[in-house]
Amino acid sequence: MENTRYGLLIDYEFCTGCHTCETACKVEHGFETGLWGIQLKEIGPQQIGPRKWDWHYLPAPTALCDLCADRVAEGRWPTCVHHCQAQVIEYGPVEELAARMDKQFMVLYTPTA
Repeated sequence: MENTRYGLLIDYEFCTGCHTCETACKVEHGFETGLWGIQLKEIGPQQIGPRKWDWHYLPAPTALCDLCADRVAEGRWPTCVHHCQAQVIEYGPVEELAARMDKQFMVLYTPTA
């Protein structure tokens, strides 16, 4: 299926904020200081009730993300997926990933063609 689009499904409910995806991407692509292919964003902390807080980390691909085209062409996963310690980033066909979106804190990244 040559026309299959691929993307990243990110379940940020369990992202620990370790920055491994950022670091692995930066090393893989040799990005200079201040440039990122994926960048960890912090959402919160926000108090949403007595003794209840909302605080998440969201790995956010940037315009420089090419889904590690060279690695994928070799049959390997994108480096952020490979190195994610919490295993919250998945790579695959967009249609399959979209079907797996069954939780509140998930995002699907699909680069423009």
